[in-house]
Amino acid sequence: MTGLGKLLMIVGAVVFLAGLFVHFFNLGKLPGDIVIKKGSTTFYFPIVTSIIVSILLSLVFYFIGRFR
Repeated sequence: MTGLGKLLMIVGAVVFLAGLFVHFFNLGKLPGDIVIKKGSTTFYFPIVTSIIVSILLSLVFYFIGRFR
């Protein structure tokens, strides 16, 4: 179970750092993100944010796999 514990701690640290990054760099409100407001309902689809996060994660996993 030590391998599972390490994995959970690493995943938790990554999620924590991602949360800090999004909070301090206002990543969720980029130009190109879709916001539709009608009456009291708001629909928000962060398409550009999703693309940027996908590119960053792809680079991180590429470098982890390359140096492993």
